[in-house]
Amino acid sequence: MCTAVTYKTKDFYFGRTLDLEYSYNEEVVITPRGFNFKYRHIESAKSRYAVIGMANVEENYPLYYDAMNERGLGMAGLSFPESCRYKEYDENKKNVSPFEFIPYILTQCADIGEAMNLLNTINLVNTDFSEKFPLSPLHWIITDREKSITVECTKEGLKIYENEIGVLTNEPEFTFHKTNLRNYMTISKEPAENNFTDKIKIKAYSKGMGALGLPGDLSSASRFIRAAFTKLNSVSGEEENESVSQFFHILGNVSHPRGLVYLGDNKYEITVYTGCMNLSRGVYYYTTYENSAINAVDMKNENLENSELIRFPLINKLNIFKHN
Repeated sequence: MCTAVTYKTKDFYFGRTLDLEYSYNEEVVITPRGFNFKYRHIESAKSRYAVIGMANVEENYPLYYDAMNERGLGMAGLSFPESCRYKEYDENKKNVSPFEFIPYILTQCADIGEAMNLLNTINLVNTDFSEKFPLSPLHWIITDREKSITVECTKEGLKIYENEIGVLTNEPEFTFHKTNLRNYMTISKEPAENNFTDKIKIKAYSKGMGALGLPGDLSSASRFIRAAFTKLNSVSGEEENESVSQFFHILGNVSHPRGLVYLGDNKYEITVYTGCMNLSRGVYYYTTYENSAINAVDMKNENLENSELIRFPLINKLNIFKHN
């Protein structure tokens, strides 16, 4: 289970939680412009744009979970196990495997408009990376500073939805989550008012009661509502540190502490990492379950004309500042 959100102050931010019971030893990985992507069913190509994101590197290939390119286009894949249906090879389309999808879009497209044009040519073909790494059933959120879309590959085909909410979680399909928002129209950030009756006086006994009924569980439907409410009502200054801090607070409202999602066999789903990308500046921020300090990698501090992947292992050890 995962949650992705967008957030705008002076700059534009995009990120997600990765909620799993294990880690693939993911790293922050920069793919420079000179890196040659070898695709399974289409011609190999060098990156038009450099890309930074969270990935598991296998056989010198970055299996990106989420990423952005140097032009400010971001993309993340989230679990979509029930509805996802990848397709058979189609000779009339550009057959892209889902593990290639993020780099295929981000190395070629500068914005949502270019991404949507490319999407019209793509068939997400059912080709595994390897026997060890079969495909994960996913759907995706793609965003630039002006617009976000959701992409789902179901039995009906490839679907593209405008995502004006700027939020994505997991099952059910995106259309359900948009409709489900209507069930929470009466929730408010304002103090609670007595709409129950005009026959008697009823006063709120606590601050925050305007949001009474906001779902607190960790299901995908509830996380979508909670993330949307938090993000759409969030207020922060425009300075970078304050904006980034606020972004992590937004996603902190849907994070998974160990013990709340039991999977059996002494396994628990946790928020393995939380990522935040400044699409305006090319900086990738992250925290991990073990280390709540915010760490950052700036792609513009690296040689983006290189031909080799640039890799940054995650800092998982928490260093506590002691005042005395």
